Amino acid sequence: MFDARHRVYGAVWQRFSQEIRLLLDNRYVYHPFWQHQNGVPGYADWEQKLDRSRTAINHALREHDTARILSILFDRLYVLRNQLVHGGATWNSDVNRDQVRDGASLLGCLLPIFVDLMMDNPGYEWPMPNYPVVD
Repeated sequence: MFDARHRVYGAVWQRFSQEIRLLLDNRYVYHPFWQHQNGVPGYADWEQKLDRSRTAINHALREHDTARILSILFDRLYVLRNQLVHGGATWNSDVNRDQVRDGASLLGCLLPIFVDLMMDNPGYEWPMPNYPVVD
């Protein structure tokens, strides 16, 4: 809608397609996997859920549905973020280094594009942030 130069599309489908595929297929950044590992009821079928997620991802990949891919990708990156912030992956560790590197590269590319798109469209009524600046 706002990305007339298709910068987001290019990042997703050309520059980072392999990294995105690896992140989307990785069980260690899949929330239901960790819910099951932590004994939360209702997640014993995490493998079937992951398979269904893969089917949805493959459909989105075939359709070049950038918004759907990004939605799923950001869910995976949120799990990775939680691993970093809450101690599942620590400094100087080998755990999840490929995912951290790929996620950081993706976000380093996409976030400036998102900010540019928002700045280029000041008349659009963007949703209010969940954590606005307060006095």
